[in-house]
Amino acid sequence: MSQSATTAFAVPSARAGEVVAHAASPDGSITVQIRIGNEGHATYAISRHGQEVISPSKLGFLFADQPKWERNLTLTAQSQSQHDETWELPWGERRFVRNHYTELRIDLTERNRLLRTITVVFRLFDNGFGFRYEFPDQPQLKTVNIVEEQTEFAITEPATAWWIPAGEWSRYEFLYNKTPLAEVSQAHTPITLRTASGLHLALHEAALIDYSAMWLRRSTGQVLKANLSPSGIGPKVVRTAPFNTPWRTVQIAGTAGGLIENDLILNLNEPNALGDVSWVVPHKFIGIWWEMHLGLTTWGSGETHGATTERAKAYIDFAAEHGLRGVLIEGWNTGWDAEWFADGSTFDFTTAYPDFDLEAVAAYAKSKGVRIVGHHETAGNAALYESQLEAALDLYQRLSVDSVKTGYVSDAGGFRTIDAQSRDHYAWHDGQAASRHHLKVVLEAAKRQIAINAHEPIKDTGLRRTYPNWVAREGARGMEYNAWGNPPNPPEHELNLVFTRLLSGPMDFTPGILSLEGVNQPLNSTVAKQLALYVIIYSPVQMAADTIENYQKHLAPFQFIKDVPTDWGDTRVLNGEVGEFVTIARKDRGSADWYLGAATNAQPRRLDLSLDFLDANKTYQATIYRDADDTDYRTNTRHHYVIQTRTVSTHDTLTLNLAPGGGQAIRFTPQNL
Repeated sequence: MSQSATTAFAVPSARAGEVVAHAASPDGSITVQIRIGNEGHATYAISRHGQEVISPSKLGFLFADQPKWERNLTLTAQSQSQHDETWELPWGERRFVRNHYTELRIDLTERNRLLRTITVVFRLFDNGFGFRYEFPDQPQLKTVNIVEEQTEFAITEPATAWWIPAGEWSRYEFLYNKTPLAEVSQAHTPITLRTASGLHLALHEAALIDYSAMWLRRSTGQVLKANLSPSGIGPKVVRTAPFNTPWRTVQIAGTAGGLIENDLILNLNEPNALGDVSWVVPHKFIGIWWEMHLGLTTWGSGETHGATTERAKAYIDFAAEHGLRGVLIEGWNTGWDAEWFADGSTFDFTTAYPDFDLEAVAAYAKSKGVRIVGHHETAGNAALYESQLEAALDLYQRLSVDSVKTGYVSDAGGFRTIDAQSRDHYAWHDGQAASRHHLKVVLEAAKRQIAINAHEPIKDTGLRRTYPNWVAREGARGMEYNAWGNPPNPPEHELNLVFTRLLSGPMDFTPGILSLEGVNQPLNSTVAKQLALYVIIYSPVQMAADTIENYQKHLAPFQFIKDVPTDWGDTRVLNGEVGEFVTIARKDRGSADWYLGAATNAQPRRLDLSLDFLDANKTYQATIYRDADDTDYRTNTRHHYVIQTRTVSTHDTLTLNLAPGGGQAIRFTPQNL
């Protein structure tokens, strides 16, 4: 259901610094004011409940072949409209999403001889806002060569920031910094802020298509300024008008959990463009992966090659026995024996190593009711990958492989591509060339009804709404760092991800290492926390990432991994603070079951939880996987856990005792359906 209305306004005369346009979100809580200053600079400011959140902040552009567009501006048109609809996610954290906002459109035109016009569109939700620039078709600005945006976010209150650096490496795989906002240098988004008054903000972008990703550079004080990801050649963005930029977004919540429950990023993307996507199937999978990170087997060929026919069949047998849909097989294709890291020039995506029979393995999987999860590591060589892309996807389609994990392992500026003029060059992993490449892969895969899970990707900006076969991405420091990272992920890492990276979209974190062992180093986790991650860290494709031999040793807690769904009808955040703790409850889309995950950082926690999210008039059997009384991630007791059951209802309260570095996972099954 949807409704909308549009109102045109007379354009007021603009004195120096005068508010020339304003609008409010549907319930009036979020407001925007547009001002034009003495020299014709246009700014916007945002308030919440009458309190300024973002002070007047600049709008504008620098161009490579024209004067900048940021002064001598005047308001030449404005209009407002209201929009309210509820739409259905084909898969996701919840089934239905309400999209309710006020839209303000303003035309800003130069008063000098160039007379260039750019439309700025604001959408004001009750829990945040987004805005974008729209370049109309006009002869004086037809080919647009963007050097930089002048977009600013001037945060009014002093704030604490959780952020990772941008510009140092061609990936997002950093531990999060927690600093005053005034100490941020240059950051990737999402960047999460908590102001002195306790307000939570997350700055990001939505609908990143054919454009460079937005980094944020602190200029002065608490002003964050857009800094577009660099191009390997020429301007950062080259487009032909008419076109739109991505949305610049700020999610706003009174609590940290309110950020997680915020659908603003999804709502600022276009509806599903693929039609019937019933072939996109949320699922769990295991794979030949963790053993290679441990050094037990290798991606390359030889006596310790992991991707052998025999080894693949063993994983298929385990998946069939335990009801897991997929088996990921990495290292099956030739090219891994060369110096592939940040090069990828030797990869062949249709030719297997001699000890791996792809046809036979695919047939064996089919006979067992299991799907192979495909793998394409490119080492950032997008140019080579695109030259083989159609043949590689055709092969997978023929063998009934309906999901593919892609990879782009490379160093800074190591994304190799070919531009429209057939120039071979290197760029950043989140520049305009990468934006074009990833969408090309997704669209080619969609033609063959294949889903894409990208690792070392361009960041998520909600495009899964428009292209639902883009099911997940990595895009953060994942589980593999617990195998060989120096240091491994600290206990607070996942508690940072939930309130930062996960705000952008699903993450393939690859949880479930029940052995809790890396290479001569333990995980900073407990068994119960590994189970809780399946609820806390959302992805429609979840890996049971440990080896099959380790799961055979831990079948009791493995039962939760077998049971937990990957597609949800509803999601509730029960509590949480950034980097400290969180409790999330989700309802299975395919049944009446609820699942709960809770986790803490290095500090033990006692959390008293109302079960009022459970359905009324039902009693439930709660199967609880918790830390034992002596569990501690810093000792060998990290392996200790307790499994117990009890009968509960919506009127009950549960007390969760979380060990240092620990967690708790619960399945609630109705008893009186």
